[in-house]
Amino acid sequence: MHKDFYEKIKQIFPYEAFERWFLQNRRDFPWRRDPTPYKVWISEVMLQQTRASVVVFYFERWMALFPDVSTLAKASFTKVLKAWEGLGYYQRVRNLHLCAKKIYKDFQGKIPDNETDLQSLPGLGPYTRGALLAFGFKKRSAAVDANAMRAMARYFLIEENISKEKTKKEMFALQEKILPKKDPHILVEAWIELGSTVCSSIPKCTRCPLAKECLAHRQKKEVALPILAKRKEITELKRVVLVVENNGSFLLQKRGKKELMGDLFEFPYFELQKGKISKRKIASWALLDLGIGIHQIRALDVEKQSFTLFRATLFPFFAISHSSSVHPSYQWVEKTFLGMLSFSAGHRRILQKVLAR
Repeated sequence: MHKDFYEKIKQIFPYEAFERWFLQNRRDFPWRRDPTPYKVWISEVMLQQTRASVVVFYFERWMALFPDVSTLAKASFTKVLKAWEGLGYYQRVRNLHLCAKKIYKDFQGKIPDNETDLQSLPGLGPYTRGALLAFGFKKRSAAVDANAMRAMARYFLIEENISKEKTKKEMFALQEKILPKKDPHILVEAWIELGSTVCSSIPKCTRCPLAKECLAHRQKKEVALPILAKRKEITELKRVVLVVENNGSFLLQKRGKKELMGDLFEFPYFELQKGKISKRKIASWALLDLGIGIHQIRALDVEKQSFTLFRATLFPFFAISHSSSVHPSYQWVEKTFLGMLSFSAGHRRILQKVLAR
């Protein structure tokens, strides 16, 4: 895009009306009150692929446990992971912890206020870096998340696949070029708010402060935009989950760091390829794969568990075992310690029902 294009946009863009709309309509979230760089960082990582209404509880609990970078850096990963439990996408919390350690060691516990140093930190992508600079340090920096991207694609009539890195970079450049010199962070957040509340998947154009100038609206293309890559197909899985108790202890496995659900605890399970589930089949699997004999097998309520590209139906069964020895991949954990461990979502719901018996 040429320089004269940006200049034209600056001349016709309704800056004052858009900022006024945002300041009057923005939602009240704890990370928007006194937005320090640390609060901005934590909230932005939590908000990735998670609804803001869900994040509030986790954010407030996190701030109570880890109020600053140094507290987070010094905390054990087990404690950090437990505080994150339920938010999913666990690579994010691993990077958060690693990042805090690096900030504490290399930057005296202070989050860097420049792009170069921020790029040296693990897990900080272009959006998070931009948000930190814009909201945490009030610098003139673009931050285009999925919501802002949707709104901008419609407003500027961007008829290219916004999933492509090339298009994303162009949208970052476009936003940064048209940011005002005074309080640029307000406009950055206004785009995000607009995409979250008004210019959503089903646009509410009658409520939009930019509808008059919006090119997609004027050409009746708002529903057709933005253009996205085709979603990958979701693989359906069926898993038989075995909750085994032995004298007040339960059998668990901890996922390896590089595995899906890495560092999280789960009950033993096996994939159901075909055929019906039978108690005989479950007992045989327990003996062959777990190395234990089980009895008093009974079904529990079915649960669902979703991953990025998988959707699993969990068929849990409770059983009793008198075997103390077990396959080395598994371990017996006393009931009193279960609440301290971090579980994957579906297995945590199974655990909660078992403990509530």
